[in-house]
Amino acid sequence: MMIFFTFAVSAVLSFLSVLAVLKLSHRKGWYDHLDERKIHTGNVPRLGGIGFAFAFFVIMAGISVFYTRSGVNVLRFIPCVAAMLFMLVSGVFDDFRPMSPRFKILLQFAAALCVIISGFNFDRLVYIGDGIFTDLGFWTFPITFLWVVGLTNAVNLIDGVDGLAGGLSALIVFFLGLIFFSFTTDIPKSVILCVSLFGTLIGFLILNAPIPRAKIFMGDGGSQFLGFTLALLPVMKESNNPDTLPVFYAAALFAIPIFDTTASVWRRIRDGKKIYNPDKSHLHHKLMNLGLGARGVISIIFILQIIIGILTFTAVRLQGIISLFVLGSVYLIVLIFFIAIHYMNRKANIKKKTQQAQIPDSEGSPAI
Repeated sequence: MMIFFTFAVSAVLSFLSVLAVLKLSHRKGWYDHLDERKIHTGNVPRLGGIGFAFAFFVIMAGISVFYTRSGVNVLRFIPCVAAMLFMLVSGVFDDFRPMSPRFKILLQFAAALCVIISGFNFDRLVYIGDGIFTDLGFWTFPITFLWVVGLTNAVNLIDGVDGLAGGLSALIVFFLGLIFFSFTTDIPKSVILCVSLFGTLIGFLILNAPIPRAKIFMGDGGSQFLGFTLALLPVMKESNNPDTLPVFYAAALFAIPIFDTTASVWRRIRDGKKIYNPDKSHLHHKLMNLGLGARGVISIIFILQIIIGILTFTAVRLQGIISLFVLGSVYLIVLIFFIAIHYMNRKANIKKKTQQAQIPDSEGSPAI
């Protein structure tokens, strides 16, 4: 009952909060700026993240009161909550006055340190094995640090089609909550946090319906807050479950944004560009270049994410040698998908260049 109540309150509060931000943005003229990388037209506000983040903070406050009365120490969450707020505010500031990439990454470093200081970190890579597989030792800190910073940026980078980042994150947090719920017959705080985040995202998406014609974007403030919060959830420890979700299982759930970001970094290093230089070669750009519309793009990515979620949940439940084969299938499926899209996109670009070269010029001869 608590789960359904938390979800309903989160969704309604998020809907109303984002609606208030939408009306204020239209009144103040706070619209997303257009450039050559944007695929939308018209005046669309980009501060929706403020609305669903506000709803999430309110729900978190209520959850804290409940667990404090139940004797649970919630003080250790304060640095993480402060980091969430920090990511939101810095992202909103960037929406109005773009910050340098180096300064943004420094702020993300500070937020990641807040997670580690709070005692939240990965313990192991997989569920079986000895040594490094059960105790990461010193490596637990750099791996957790890289996880938080990387995922914060990954969610931000995939936010390129109306409803994509919000819908993909909602699917990820749904399966993450399902995994946490399967660990115990009780309802741990990690499940409640997943339910509240899922509810706030649903409220945001409902307001933007019919997807993918957005009325308001989440903006950098929303995507940074969302990426950081999603990164935090897998490393939370429960009193009745002292171990966190292993790295490879957590990363499998986030395989789409992780693969997309990794490909982006490799692409820019290969081309001799700075890794923070924007481009139009992300997964959603490639799918649109193949002729898909926004609905087609999010449909394909969402279906892939559902398959990933089901397989990852199955792998977590098995927790044995077989689970490694199931887990490996997740990475294999995503790898094949990205490779296929890459070569299909390259073939489409070659075809377009060939067609352009065959268009006769003004003299009537083929253009060279």
